[in-house]
Amino acid sequence: MSTMFHRLHHHHHHSLLDSVLGSFATYARLKGRYDDDWIDRLNHLYTTIILIIFTIVVSTKQYVGEPIHCWCPAQFEESHVDYTNNVCWVSNTFYVHFNDQPPRYTDMISEMEIQYYQWVPLILLFQALLFKVPCILWRILTASAGVNLDKIVTLAAETAYVAPDDRDRTIKHIVRYMDRWIENAREYRSGCFIRLRQQISKYCCIVWGKRYGNYLVTLYMFIKLLYLANAIGQLFILNEFLGTNFNVYGFEVMDHLARGENWSESPRFPRITHCFFKIRQLTNVHDYTVQCVLPINLFNEKIFIFIWFWLVFVATLSTFNFLIWVYTMIFRQHRLRYLKKFLRINDCYKSELDKKMAVKFCEQYLRQDGIFVLRLVGKNANDVLVSELILQLWNHYRNKPLFRHANQISDDNSNV
Repeated sequence: MSTMFHRLHHHHHHSLLDSVLGSFATYARLKGRYDDDWIDRLNHLYTTIILIIFTIVVSTKQYVGEPIHCWCPAQFEESHVDYTNNVCWVSNTFYVHFNDQPPRYTDMISEMEIQYYQWVPLILLFQALLFKVPCILWRILTASAGVNLDKIVTLAAETAYVAPDDRDRTIKHIVRYMDRWIENAREYRSGCFIRLRQQISKYCCIVWGKRYGNYLVTLYMFIKLLYLANAIGQLFILNEFLGTNFNVYGFEVMDHLARGENWSESPRFPRITHCFFKIRQLTNVHDYTVQCVLPINLFNEKIFIFIWFWLVFVATLSTFNFLIWVYTMIFRQHRLRYLKKFLRINDCYKSELDKKMAVKFCEQYLRQDGIFVLRLVGKNANDVLVSELILQLWNHYRNKPLFRHANQISDDNSNV
């Protein structure tokens, strides 16, 4: 009878969980996942969306409207005009300032050619892909860590909207799940070499892995560095693509605005260019140099100004964010302080034993990864929840077979 009741209860629990997760899944597809912080989402979600919108704008202008119009000699017929437009679009036009003489020689022309504008939509798509890469890496690599971050944080965030009984049940569920993950990742073998490695891994991330409890943290720092390198690197990639010193573009724009000059045309995105081509008729070869207008560069110019400022903005935020995470996660006293704050709120930090246990709880039970997961919950859900989770984990930890803790506490005193 009891087993049947247990099964029923279990079934109810699962159906509740499924419905919670199901309703969330539909929303999550729109919102992205909860396994990182908002700076990461700014990189892999919002920047990607912006770049894709730009791609659509540019490609409709390029492939639907006329991307180029050339001013042709009077004797050209309509078919000649079409030909000229196509040749000039494909063969790269060159830019000469209006007061200068167009060059006479083809080798001089090739130096002045503008070669990128046919490729702008592809460049933008490539940038969007680069912003997505660290996120994809993060998801592939955390999948092997034995803990589903997204699920933990999602369930935690959802508890704000459910009935109190369900809320307690969900929190218990999360705590059980985290405990199982923490226990599975523990290093049970002993020996002086392993002890030494554990000591090293406690203070730095040189030795890292699931066994040392700093796998997620080190991975996360690495992914954050990738976001940062990507944002800065893209300024230099665009430098190569556009063939002009793009990485100072924004400063030039600000300089013009500051001086109040009318900033009419930049040689980077000229609206009026020249195009040189030959037409062979029987044995004579005619050279033509025509003047063309590139309406597409109106868009390109504004888009790339925006992209310059956006990349600088994202890079700056990512740098600060990376430094803050390093500061809070690498130093042991910050991790302890973070835990103590919540233990004090819950009135669990009074006696001497509590203080000793808290250090053990932090360093040997939760370790860097456990605290990292709690911080993610705090960033994506709220701190009330973190404090409840910590309370439950603490009770769970205290209720484990006590002789183990007793032994550990006694042998640690000899080290202190």
